[in-house]
Amino acid sequence: MEKTLHLEEFITAEVAVLMGRWLRYLSSEKRYSDHTISNYTRDLGEFFNFAQDHFGAPVSRKTLEQFSLSDFRAYLTRRMLSGLSAKSMARGLSALRTFYKFLDQRENLQNAAISEIRTPKVPHSIPRPLSVKGTEKVLENISLGAKEGWIRARDGAIVTLLYGCGLRISEALSLNMKNAPTGDSLVIRGKGNKERMIPVLPIVIEAIEAYISLCPYDLEKDGPLFVGKRGKRLGPRTVQKAMEVVRRALGLPESATPHALRHSFATHLLSAGGDLRTIQELLGHANLSTTQHYTEVDAENLLKIFEKAHPRAK
Repeated sequence: MEKTLHLEEFITAEVAVLMGRWLRYLSSEKRYSDHTISNYTRDLGEFFNFAQDHFGAPVSRKTLEQFSLSDFRAYLTRRMLSGLSAKSMARGLSALRTFYKFLDQRENLQNAAISEIRTPKVPHSIPRPLSVKGTEKVLENISLGAKEGWIRARDGAIVTLLYGCGLRISEALSLNMKNAPTGDSLVIRGKGNKERMIPVLPIVIEAIEAYISLCPYDLEKDGPLFVGKRGKRLGPRTVQKAMEVVRRALGLPESATPHALRHSFATHLLSAGGDLRTIQELLGHANLSTTQHYTEVDAENLLKIFEKAHPRAK
């Protein structure tokens, strides 16, 4: 179980105020998601924990200013020795840099050493989508573990929405009843609070309407579209568990998660001749380089087909 850090044990009241201002800045001005803010808060807590141990006193404004390059390296070494992955270390360093950048710009607190730290090299990985046939099997069998009809319809509607529109699970579950797609498009508020418009297939609307008609709860206009057994907003873990059940039943790889349906959406569009820039807009990627990872998936699939089909490949 992950330990809970009590920040008041590691920092002075002045630093607590600075951190509170930083968190408000991330939320209100930078529009970071609750998930990112939670991770950044935890990362900064680990940094304060180290600094308190390192200097033998609560972290003060002066501590933050005088933190040297060797001190930062010692912190990263401790995190690495704790077994933290390169990806998590990179995120922790991003949180630290964001905090110091805020202090420099808003609180007149400078530290030149933070800019000298190199980001740990994160192993390159490409998305792992399902095949078209594998995706169809998931859509047809997602309700294997559900006993109640309305829950089967709900789970079916969610995975159809994820694959049909390429949504993140958080985006789908954050929809309110008033945002349920009824026409040929859907407005989604994604990362950074940015809105994007996505075309909606008739099969997606049909699946959602089927769920709504069977749902035993009165889904209020400003309330959640997808609810759990107690009528509260559905959490991602329920959808993840449903995918685990169908994954085991169909013999699919562990990469067959709810997020894999978003990967499948992008990869299948690209394989069918979809334009990369359009797919970027549909997915809500800030940078085209993120979307370009799907070209690697497509190239990998083409190579497999070539090696299997070409007479001289063997």
